[in-house]
Parts: sequence; structure tokens; C-alpha cells
Amino acid sequence: MAWVLKMDEVIESGLVHDFDASLSGIGQELGAGAYSMSDVLALPIFKQEDSSLPLDDETKHPPFQYVMCAATSPAVKLHDETLTYLNQGQSYEIRMLDNRKMGDVPEITGKLVKSIIRVVFHDRRLQYTEHQQLEGWKWNRPGDRLLDLDIPMSVGIIDTKTNPSQLNAVEFLWDPAKRTSAFIQVHCISTEFTPRKHGGEKGVPFRIQVDTFKQNENGEYTDHLHSASCQIKVFKPKGADRKQKTDREKMEKRTAHEKEKYQPSYDTTVLTECSPWPDTPTAYVNSSPSTAPTFTAPQQSACSIPDSNSSSPNHQGDGVSQASSEQLQPSATIQETQQWLIKNRFSSYTRLFSSFLGADLLKLTKEDLVQICGAADGIRLYNSLKSRSVRPRLTLYVCREQPAPQGQQQAAGGGGDGGGATPYVYHAIYLEEMVASEVARKLALVFNIPFHQINQVYRQGPTGIHILVSDQMVQNFQDESCFLFSTVKAENGGGVHIILK
Repeated sequence: MAWVLKMDEVIESGLVHDFDASLSGIGQELGAGAYSMSDVLALPIFKQEDSSLPLDDETKHPPFQYVMCAATSPAVKLHDETLTYLNQGQSYEIRMLDNRKMGDVPEITGKLVKSIIRVVFHDRRLQYTEHQQLEGWKWNRPGDRLLDLDIPMSVGIIDTKTNPSQLNAVEFLWDPAKRTSAFIQVHCISTEFTPRKHGGEKGVPFRIQVDTFKQNENGEYTDHLHSASCQIKVFKPKGADRKQKTDREKMEKRTAHEKEKYQPSYDTTVLTECSPWPDTPTAYVNSSPSTAPTFTAPQQSACSIPDSNSSSPNHQGDGVSQASSEQLQPSATIQETQQWLIKNRFSSYTRLFSSFLGADLLKLTKEDLVQICGAADGIRLYNSLKSRSVRPRLTLYVCREQPAPQGQQQAAGGGGDGGGATPYVYHAIYLEEMVASEVARKLALVFNIPFHQINQVYRQGPTGIHILVSDQMVQNFQDESCFLFSTVKAENGGGVHIILK
């Protein structure tokens, strides 16, 4: 028995020795000296993959981060952008955080930067018609702004500005080294821009975008540093809270497998990096009523009094008809195309068509223009580009009677030179309305007579009688009738009468 136990001990010790030897062999094969991760990564297959991966030093690091203190919706799928619900008019904090690493953007250290916060459309279709949409909102909400800063609650912001011509933007300066929070209030709700007044869930989404700039060599804040934005929907007061609760309850009813397809709801919204807004900051800061698109210059040129010596029958005294008759030519340059858009009351689309030649604009179909400009302006722009000017309802040729030299008689309506006298030069006036007041207005415009001084317009009848020109008489004028006219002072000395002969 003792022999058996001794044999077991010998066998066991031998097995242990052999097992230890085998372990030591494994250790020698896979020891630190033989197994080097750097050697493995040096293999060609790993080199190829490694070259495509950015190094930590090369990874893009945004200089700033903006965090809005509002919870994201839980009903957003994993790979979709976050969506945040806001209440109309409620103040929400946007924290402006300095996210620079040591040595990043050293030129702004100890200096102020400028940020512009905007509320803009998320939908691309609405972006094309943004000016039209905002003008419609402004018409329905006179005196209101789409976006405001709650200055008493804000921290660290300096030199805040709001431009009356840009109701959806605010700007301010801030120091990245100090705590900065801008409290914003959005006053437009998503359903105000839907074709029909659906419920809040059918409202259009907006974007909150922050663009930050540093000073250039001239001290102007025009050098872009960083831009970020997030998607939002705006509800009537308390509506965002109800919508958030509804989304949360819907998610609770889903299965665990379905919940995995959706993002969790976060207490705050981190704005993600995006392209800068196309407007240049200098245009925003320096904009004034004089820099906004204006019709002053076109009106002055179109409504100027024609030269009294002009004998062209096509010379139009009506500035509106003259402007509308100017068609856009395919050879028009970019600048001429922009001027044509302003003259024809399409100034809100000058930025959209800023790089279009006349030929480019004329190539657009009616469907293209409706999609870009909306139904109303799209059809109007198409008609302005393609159609002829509207033919006037009545054309009259008129000439101011010149005093005849003594002993000479000149026939009314004569077109000759009257035996060496000054020739009669006629002007065409175009009537869009067949009324007597329109005749007086056009005569005043063409012949530089103050309209308020014209008392009556008469037509000289048989035996030299003066017949008052009424609306009915104008409606019975023959098209392209010729008239001489003279002016006589009124009996009371105030104003003049016009007599057509």
C-alpha cells in the first residue's frame, strides 16, 4: 500500500514537472520579448488601415461649444439629428463655452469675439422663400420680433444689437475666458408657417444657429471662427412641455427592441457644427435703411419727366408702363439682372439669384420658379420674364400749342411746320384707366404741370365752346386721337384749365 502511494507521488510530481515545463515553453514563445504590439502594427495590412485613421493631433477640435438648456426629444431615431421643443416667448439659456486646447487660436486670447444667433428655417423649401415668409409674418405681427435676447437674465454678453430689418437675428460680444450665457426668446411658432393651421405636430422645424467671429486687421468682427446649430420646434406656451410628455409616454409603450432604435432624451441640447450662415457679418452690422434694397433710384429714373423736345411716338410719359416694358435680355450681366429684379419688385430674391446671368434666369421653367419662389411670386416672376408688356387701353397723341406769330393761322392737329414756324412735337400718353382724371394726371406728368393746379380739362367743341371732359367722353375717344392743348388761368386765379383742341 505504501508502495502504491509512493508511486502516485512520483507520477504526480513528474506530471507537474512536465506541465510546468510546457507552461514555461508557452511563456518563452509569447513573452514580452517575442510579442510586441508595435511589431504587429508594423505589418503591411495594419499600416494600410492606420494611414487612413487621423492622429489625435490632427483631429479637428472646435474652439467653442454651445449648449442650450432644453431637453431633447426621446422620439428621435439613432442616426437622426436631435430635436428640441421650445415654448413661445420663454427664455432659454445658451451657454457659450471656450473649448480650446492649450495653444489653440491664440490670437483671441484676452480679446472679445462676436456671436450672431439666428432662428432660421430647417426646411430647404422654406429657406428659398425665407424673406417672403418673414415679411408675411411681419405683416401679421407688426412690431414683433422672431428672436429676442433676454438681457436681464444673460451673463457676460456685451454690446448687444438687434437690427430692425433682421427680426430673426441678435448679436453680441463676449469674452471666452469668462462665463457667458445668452438667454434667447423665440416668438414665432412652427404652425405659423404651415399652409394650413394644423396642430403643433404638423408645424415646421426651425434651427437655432450660432456664428462666432474674431476681429480682422481693421478691428471688424468678420473673420469666421465657428458655427453650430440645432433643430427645434416652437409651440404655444406650455405646448412644448405637453409634447415632450407625449413623446416620453409613447416611448414607454414601445418594446425594448424598438427603444434601441431611438436616442435617449438628454437634459440639454448640444449644438452641432455646421456651415456658417451665408450673410456676411459686415452686412449685418453696418446695415441701415440706406443699405437695404430700395426702389428710390429706379422710381426716380422711371418717373422722370420726358424731354419736351422728344418727338419719338414711342416715348412714354408713364413711368410704370416704361419700367414694365423693359424686358430682361439674355445678354444681361449679373449686375443688370440684379437691377432688373429690383425694378420689377423682386428685390427679396436678389440674394438667391446673385450669380445668375440674364440667360440663366430666362432658362428657368414656370415649375422651377414656383418651387423656388412660391406660387404667387413664382408665377409673377415667370410672367415678367416671358410675357409682353400690357397694351394700354387708350393711346392719345398730344402737343402743347405754341403761340402763333402775328398774321399766321395754324390748323389744329396739323403736323407741318406752319410755314417756317416751330414744328408741332407730339407726345404719346397711355391710359390704363378710361377716366378724365387719368387724362389730367398723364398730361401733368408729361408736360411738367403740377397736378394739383389743374382745375378742369375741357375739349373745344363747335363754334369754340368748351365741353367738360367727363369719364364717358374719354371712353368714346378714338384710339390714337391727336390733340393740341393750351392752358388758361382759372377765373379766381388759383390753378389752370386745360383745353384740348
